[in-house]
Amino acid sequence: MPVNEYQPLNDNVHIFPIRVYYEDTDAAGIVYYANYFRFAERARTEMLRSVKIDQNTLFEKSGVRFAVRSCNIEYLKPARLDDELEVHTRIRGIRGASLLTKQIVQGKKGATACLDLRIACVDQSGVPARLPVEVRSALETYLQVSQGAC
Repeated sequence: MPVNEYQPLNDNVHIFPIRVYYEDTDAAGIVYYANYFRFAERARTEMLRSVKIDQNTLFEKSGVRFAVRSCNIEYLKPARLDDELEVHTRIRGIRGASLLTKQIVQGKKGATACLDLRIACVDQSGVPARLPVEVRSALETYLQVSQGAC
């Protein structure tokens, strides 16, 4: 199944699969810490696609984009070359001009990293802007107020 066809599971989670490649690892052979941000970004983009939100079309139509306002990441255990991971993305809150997300990078032996993010909706000048109604409605599919385990 193509990645952009992944649908939410029963517990309002979007799951994005990732395999660890050599380019993702550091000299010790484990995933370089900054690459978890890349994995999470890809997963959020695919979550948007799964609810029919194309970021380029959104910008052309509404003049808004998404930007990470804050991120807290906890590294729990190392992932290694060729590991198969999943990024589980949940929406923890939808505010006027931002989203709160929790993303858990999961391996076969449990969670490897946990990210809590605030994603701002901004206009062309970088000023906070209200989330368009269609975005808010689409993302409610993934709304899960509980924190989720990390």
